[in-house]
Amino acid sequence: MNEAVRNPGKPTPGPIIEIENLSISFFTRKGEIPAVMDFSCTVMPGEAMGIVGESGCGKSTVSLGIMRDLSNIGKIVGGKIKFQGKDMGELSEDELRAIRGNKIAMIYQEPMASLNPAMKIGQQLMEVPLIHDKVSKEEAYSRALEMVRAVKLPDPERMMRSYPHQLSGGQQQRIVIAMALLSKPALLLLDEPTTALDVTVEAGIVDLVKGLGEKFGTSMIFVSHNLGLILETCDKITVMYSGEAVETGKIKDVFDRMRHPYTQGLFRSIPLPGADKNSRPLISIPGQLPLPHERPKGCNFGPRCHHFVEGVCNAAEIPMIAVDGHEGHFSRCVRFNEIDWEALPPGAKKVNEKVEPGAPVLKIQDLKKYYRVGGSEVFGSSEGRVVKANETISFEARESETVAIVGESGCGKSTLAKVLLGLETASSGSVTLGNKEIQSTGIESRNVETVSSIQMVFQNPFDTLNPSHSVGSQIIRTLEKFNVGKTVAERRKRMLELLDLVKLPRAFETRKPRQLSGGQKQRIGVARAFAGDAKVVVADEPVSALDVSVQAAVTELLMDIQRKNKTTMLFISHDLSVVRYIADRVVVMYLGYIVEQGTTDQIFSPPYHPYTEALLSAIPIADTSVVKKHIVLEGDIPSAMNPPTGCPFQTRCGYKKLVPDNLCETKVPPVKNLGDGHMSLCWLADDVLAKMDQVIKFDKEHAAHEGVPEDVHGAGPGLTGTAPNRPRGKSSTPEADQIGEAVEQDQAGMRARRNKVRDETSETGAKKPKDTTRRH
Repeated sequence: MNEAVRNPGKPTPGPIIEIENLSISFFTRKGEIPAVMDFSCTVMPGEAMGIVGESGCGKSTVSLGIMRDLSNIGKIVGGKIKFQGKDMGELSEDELRAIRGNKIAMIYQEPMASLNPAMKIGQQLMEVPLIHDKVSKEEAYSRALEMVRAVKLPDPERMMRSYPHQLSGGQQQRIVIAMALLSKPALLLLDEPTTALDVTVEAGIVDLVKGLGEKFGTSMIFVSHNLGLILETCDKITVMYSGEAVETGKIKDVFDRMRHPYTQGLFRSIPLPGADKNSRPLISIPGQLPLPHERPKGCNFGPRCHHFVEGVCNAAEIPMIAVDGHEGHFSRCVRFNEIDWEALPPGAKKVNEKVEPGAPVLKIQDLKKYYRVGGSEVFGSSEGRVVKANETISFEARESETVAIVGESGCGKSTLAKVLLGLETASSGSVTLGNKEIQSTGIESRNVETVSSIQMVFQNPFDTLNPSHSVGSQIIRTLEKFNVGKTVAERRKRMLELLDLVKLPRAFETRKPRQLSGGQKQRIGVARAFAGDAKVVVADEPVSALDVSVQAAVTELLMDIQRKNKTTMLFISHDLSVVRYIADRVVVMYLGYIVEQGTTDQIFSPPYHPYTEALLSAIPIADTSVVKKHIVLEGDIPSAMNPPTGCPFQTRCGYKKLVPDNLCETKVPPVKNLGDGHMSLCWLADDVLAKMDQVIKFDKEHAAHEGVPEDVHGAGPGLTGTAPNRPRGKSSTPEADQIGEAVEQDQAGMRARRNKVRDETSETGAKKPKDTTRRH
């Protein structure tokens, strides 16, 4: 085997990395912020450990601590990190430098942050063996080329000659993985490596990562907020909450035999196959993650836990306690054997009343939106190209109905939303709201009634509120615009009613946005959208920028308001798990076309459009009983500026060979009616469609008891084990927390903005200004 892809020596008999009672703090001008406390884990050769948790829990700080990349304000204040038996705290800077990027490599969330935009890919890859192994340029090139092949990139020689900006996001991430593997590391740290990628591209990266342990003997620590991804890639898992590990063990134990209420809360918050918005709604975790200065005595999760017992859970600091009969399974809970795991938090709903859709409210017929893009026009040429962002879009949405619009970057869903809201006008076709056509009327020409009738809940709650004005004044401003209320008193009364509607305390009226969490800001966004009694609400990825436990609360809020107001909702998303839970009907888009539409049950059952089949296969599902058909699409989504001829999906479709006469390459398919309003844009014959298998299969009995351990028995373990090792305590000051929280929110906002910019750029072909992803 080539040097670049050989197994990196014999695996050592002992652990690759042992972390013992690790504590990390950040020192700001306002004081110390304990970020990680009493964290321990062990990773064996070839093993993958997943670390999951919500924003601010400390999971990324652990991986940065291993790399000793904590900037000048972060410091390890307690515990040990042993790498291949050596205490890294005793190593000199030169010894650490020899390990970093060589024996321990890291893959970050943003691939472009790891690549030099001014250097060709080949040069950047060759640097690794040149610096670490001191080989010749010829040998370095040979190793780099072989590694590009190993990460399954097309045309490796061309890739080596390319600059980073000439590659797609998925290709960039594969290059970063190749760069990390070139040094033949014993340990690979992956920090949310697929968050910025589309779901079908993510599936390819996950497929690649899964084979690393077998092919290279590499151990991995995979940091993520996605339990489904951890299930697909890891052998063990550690769940973190507010700076601590609260549960750790084998995947099967933590997923099916959990022993911490927070772990259970996470599983109840995500839309797994057994969840249903009417018969089995999501159960959100009450409250929110405490800031470091708010951490209570005893269990950090205590204030949000419905199993909390005064004088037991807060009697003393709680250690990690071994679970009898489960090898390597530990929980930071003193009551895990005695609590009722089937009990629901106060106020949680067991069943919601089903709402039947009414008459059509929104009708879209043969909608087209084209953009003219001509880079050469700057230099005096009139020649330009046309970007077909939306092509013959037709569907309707009824009163009280949720229609999900699903697709990846460049599919046209954001452009469609802009046309509906009047931010763009259609090139042709019609959009009818009620009895009025609005496709040619821009927002500036629409009357108040039309504007208030179709409103939007934006993806990024961090940028949709004015930081200088109170929450109450911003809602009142919206009411004024919509001519709601004749006096200031009437508008204030309506504003308070809207705060009640979105389940926020009326005292929030005087708060500024900076005093709210991400979930609370999104609730204010929902309140403004419903201020004018909107008939249609376009929800553009409304929960994707929020933490898992907050997502469930906002999702249920939208459903509750929709039931009460009989609102029509267009739910734009790339997450088919959420779509399966929330939608009545689904529209699947690819490269400007609707490739399939139907009821949710029709879309999630065969026959499928080949693209829908691949999308379903790519969903990471956090259920150990799920069996999925394995489909990984080759290549990347074509550019809307240079779309393929014929079927828009033909460049990535595995079924193309079953269609005669090159029809897929030469002609756009007709819309085929598969029965009962189930429509598909595909040339496949009926007999081929009839042979399609179910993509996602799961145990319905297992799914019905998701979040309930299979084997609980016995009395509570009590405060057994060694007391937690926290040399600096676990609290900070409110002033220091304000700095930390501002950094967290800025990072979350920038992530959401980057995703939005990527989506819009790929649809319109237009370049965005450099400062689009900065806070103004």
